[in-house]
Amino acid sequence: MRVNIRLLWALVACLGSWHALVFAQSSDNKQNLLACKNGWETCDRSKLTQSELAEVAITDHGRTVSDCRSGLESCDHSKLTAPEAIALVGAERQRNFSDCRDGRETCDHSKLTRLEAGALAIAEHKRSYTACLEGHGYCDRSQLTPFEAGAIPPERHTIPR
Repeated sequence: MRVNIRLLWALVACLGSWHALVFAQSSDNKQNLLACKNGWETCDRSKLTQSELAEVAITDHGRTVSDCRSGLESCDHSKLTAPEAIALVGAERQRNFSDCRDGRETCDHSKLTRLEAGALAIAEHKRSYTACLEGHGYCDRSQLTPFEAGAIPPERHTIPR
């Protein structure tokens, strides 16, 4: 029996390169899974296995919870569980109080509790008093007590030359 050497080499070459095709496909699958887990547009969910779809669903849910806790517009409250939604109310209130305390534009005074509003008023008064003392920032002298006003140096007026 004569064996064609060329045919034998072609067969060896094909068998030897099958792993490159498998690894290339495996790499593509891994990249697709990564894209899906990151919520990227390049994700093709139709190429995922059932277990990968479950992984992606868990990752998506975690991202939703994180977006909601951070106050991002991408937050979808309907995708939260009841305990997560309850916890989010507290996180949103704390974030709003922090925003108000820090003087951010995102502060919504109407959402503050009485206790928070009182604490905020004290913090704002202290911030204004410090600004008046140091001569920079927003200083509202009308909000100062007589004792505080007496501790503030008189405003210096410069005369233009």
